[in-house]
Amino acid sequence: MISTEDLKAHTYQLLANRGVTVEDIAELVMFTQSQYSPNLTIEVCIASVHSVLNKREVHNAIITGVELDMLAERNQLSQPLQDIVQHDTGLFGIDEILAFSIVNLYGSIGFTNYGYLDKVKPGIIKTLDNKTEGRCNTFLDDLVGAIAAAAAGRIAHNRPD
Repeated sequence: MISTEDLKAHTYQLLANRGVTVEDIAELVMFTQSQYSPNLTIEVCIASVHSVLNKREVHNAIITGVELDMLAERNQLSQPLQDIVQHDTGLFGIDEILAFSIVNLYGSIGFTNYGYLDKVKPGIIKTLDNKTEGRCNTFLDDLVGAIAAAAAGRIAHNRPD
């Protein structure tokens, strides 16, 4: 059985390999929470992202989603799943369902933050969603939004003001 520390290290490595940093995600947290917490710092956002990334269910969701994206890039999924994932087909929804496992860690505020980030697509989410030739981020863009939404929800729960 793989240890939690090994899963965590693998998760961070997958994100880095896909061009996503903790700081990128923390900027999304700041984007969603700064108007509600005027004294919020990027360091607090980074700490909150790390806290979310410490959870095993988050590791599992990220590893699963990124692996599916990479398999789609190599045309290694069977049809019709290959086309659905590769082209991020509308109404697929499984990418969002996987992200919900992360979003729900901090209740309804995580869910509403996720919906907002998914609609606006700021920062790294927009970069991941740009459909670069040869890259598939069908799952990753939603997972990154979910991590940010959960981290923002965590901050909101810890700052009831």
